[in-house]
Amino acid sequence: MVAIIDYNMGNLASVRNAMEKIGHRSKVVSDPDELMRYPRALLPGVGAFADAMSHLKENGMDEAVKLFAASGKPMLGICLGMQLLFSKSLEFGEHEGLDLVPGEVVPFDPNLFQAPHKVPHMGWNEMFVQKESPLFDRMPKDFYLYFVHSYHAVTPDRYAIGKTWYGYEFVSAVQRENIFGIQPHPEKSHDNGLKILKNFVEL
Repeated sequence: MVAIIDYNMGNLASVRNAMEKIGHRSKVVSDPDELMRYPRALLPGVGAFADAMSHLKENGMDEAVKLFAASGKPMLGICLGMQLLFSKSLEFGEHEGLDLVPGEVVPFDPNLFQAPHKVPHMGWNEMFVQKESPLFDRMPKDFYLYFVHSYHAVTPDRYAIGKTWYGYEFVSAVQRENIFGIQPHPEKSHDNGLKILKNFVEL
């Protein structure tokens, strides 16, 4: 059973449908006291970083997520959920994150693009695996996933398990022990995304 963390910021139905497709049960969890009952958790999300942190803090879910991460149980942040794992974000100001993975979330910088690119980064793009991780078990060294985002993570390379090129190279997947994060949407990425979710729930 997988807990899908609900804080009013994300398309939870698509994540639940993806879990059904890979044959695993999941439950949307909005009660922070309930979260620790589950062996693994997904932190999805779309929207603004500051709003997401505010919603997480409203009923203490932020502390519940930190406690879950500290327990050693596997946790996967998806898209905005991945960004929330970092120490801070520079999206419309500076905002404190969950601080579970060192680093920060910054806007794409068009001044660094080697050719003109539209922001947000939207559509299919390639993930290049940087190091072995159970999240990418039995997968090739590069594959396509579906992205929708205007901000990306900056973190030390020791936490980067996947990178992607969009005007320049950025970190698109991270791991710190039992904590995983992926910037694209695996639930919208067909077979490759479902393989990643399957690998996660089989940890």
